[in-house]
Order: sequence, then structure tokens, then C-alpha cells
Amino acid sequence: MKITCPGCHKTYDLPDDKLPPKKISFNCPDCKGVITLDLRPEKTENRPDPGVSAQKDDLADLEHENTGLDHENTGLDHENIGNSLKKKILKSISDLPPMPQVVLKVREIMANPNLSFKDIAEAIETDQAIAARLLKIANSTYYGMSGMVASIHQACVVLGYKTLSEAVTVAGASSLLGKSLKGYELDSNALWQHSLAVALGSKAIAKLKRPVIENEAFSAGLIHDSGKLVLDKYIVEKKDQFNNFMKNQQLSFLMAEKHILGFDHAEIASALCEQWQMPKNQSVGIRFHHLPSESKKNDIAYIIHIADSISRLDEIDMEYLQTILEEGSLEFLGLQEKDLNEILSEVKEAVENLTDNA
Repeated sequence: MKITCPGCHKTYDLPDDKLPPKKISFNCPDCKGVITLDLRPEKTENRPDPGVSAQKDDLADLEHENTGLDHENTGLDHENIGNSLKKKILKSISDLPPMPQVVLKVREIMANPNLSFKDIAEAIETDQAIAARLLKIANSTYYGMSGMVASIHQACVVLGYKTLSEAVTVAGASSLLGKSLKGYELDSNALWQHSLAVALGSKAIAKLKRPVIENEAFSAGLIHDSGKLVLDKYIVEKKDQFNNFMKNQQLSFLMAEKHILGFDHAEIASALCEQWQMPKNQSVGIRFHHLPSESKKNDIAYIIHIADSISRLDEIDMEYLQTILEEGSLEFLGLQEKDLNEILSEVKEAVENLTDNA
């Protein structure tokens, strides 16, 4: 979202999907004047949607098929249409990118105390693409064994169970997240780098404040935006609606998703978690990572929310950060500015080291 300071008229480009649905104020970095944005959804409920007249697309078809509404007299029933489209998406298995089977198999083997590293290595080697990625990851500077790991079995032994689980998850997720998304205007590197940064940030926050769920936070952070993989083609089809809505309504991409589709990418990502047999705690955390207060105090939701918010920052600016974080998020986890500075520095170094030879 582009905003203009009313004082000096300098224009800033804020990350759309990080702006909270509330009224926020912050000082212009240039002239120090106050910039105020009112992003509350109730402020826009009576405004016309500039995209509702688009010709026969999924949304229009579902309106006539499932709601029977008079378009001119009653307007679109976004909730009913959204639910119908969501069901349509979830029923279409081809729309759901599968988590590589080897990742699920490795998790199953690691949960069985009677099976060995040899069994894990054999399972990984059934998918040569995953095996190759795992070797690159194991040899990255991040794990401190650059160029020293020559085989999958060796990787399993030297990494150990805890680290191996993390590395296999990264290898599997990279095959999913290493894609460009035209609707979201993200190239493959941007999506993957962001996902990795959020995963590492989530791990660092959990290690500091909730060490018991460190591994869960990492896995959830890694796939928190996976719903975008499913929604991208629908957004491409309705790109004009999205562009017009955000331009005319001055709202975030996240709110455009909810207004035009009836749901957002976090909801779809949560559904994917079930498809991928992820733990419920992670599914809930991903579902509410934009508004963690609605998660019923789910630690992972708050952890991803903060990791996601700081992942694109070059340095911690608390005044700006408070405008994109949901109120009370830092207090919920007991995080201070010095913690965030250390975490951001750690994440930047970790992303660079983990991808140094990938």
C-alpha cells in the first residue's frame, strides 16, 4: 500500500499483508509529522466493491449457483459465496500441493523407536530431488559441516534426530515454496527466502520464550504462507478486482482476499496443514498468525505473527513495528526491543548460511 505524508508529501510503500485491520498512527520518518491510517473493515462495509461487475468467474458463478441472490438489489453475500468457493477449492485435490511423501514417511519412521538411521536414509533416498536438497542443506554453513557430508546416511548420523527432522522439513518445503506466484507478484526466490526467514525467526523466538515448542514453531513458520500456493490462480483470474479494491479502498491485500474471495490465505494454509497431517497446534497457529488474539492464546500464532512482521525489516524500529503488530503481541510473549534486535540479526545470518550453497 502506498501512503503519502500529509505534511511533507513524501510517499511510502508499506507491506500490504502486514498492516493490521485497525486505526494506526506513526511519525513520518522524514518530517516527523503524524500519518494516520484507518484500516478497520467496518469503515468500508458500505463502499461499493469496484470488482463486483467482473464477468463470469468463479465468484459470479457461485453467487448464482449457491446463493440465489438478486445482485442489484441485495449485493453479494460474501460469506456464503466465500464458503462455497472455499469448499470448491478444498474438494479439488489437484489444487492442493502435496507435501512430499518422503517427508511424511520420515516423520513416521522417526516416531518409531525400533527403526534406525538406515531406515530413515533409505526412505529419503526414494525421492532423489529431496535427497539432493537435503545434502545441500546438510552441507550448508548453517549446520557447520560445509562440504563434509557425502551421503544421506552420513547426513542422518551427523545431524541427529532433532536437526535431521528440521532439515528434512526444509528440503520438502523448498520444493513447494520455490515457485513464483503471479497473483501475489512474488518470484520463487522471494517466497522461499521469506518463508525461511519466518521459520528461523519463529524458531529463535520460541527458543528464547517458549523452548518446548521450538521445533513446532519452526515447521509452522516455514509453511505459514502455503495457502498462497493454492489461491494464486484465483487471484490471477481476479487481478483487476484486487488491484481496484486496494487502490480505491486503501486496504491491505489480506483484506482484499477476504472481501473478494470470502477468506484469506491463512485459512487455506490451515486446511493444508490437515491435509499434510500437521499437529493441530501448528494448524491453529498458522490460521491466526495475522490476528493472534483470535487464536485463544495459541503461542505459535503470536510467534509467527512477530517473526513474519520483523522478517522484512533491515533494523528494528519499535514505533513502526507497533503499527504492523497486533496490540499486545510483544507483551504476550514477553519480548523486548533488545530481544528483537538479536533475533533479527540471528535470522539474517542464518538465512544466508542456510542458502550459501543451495
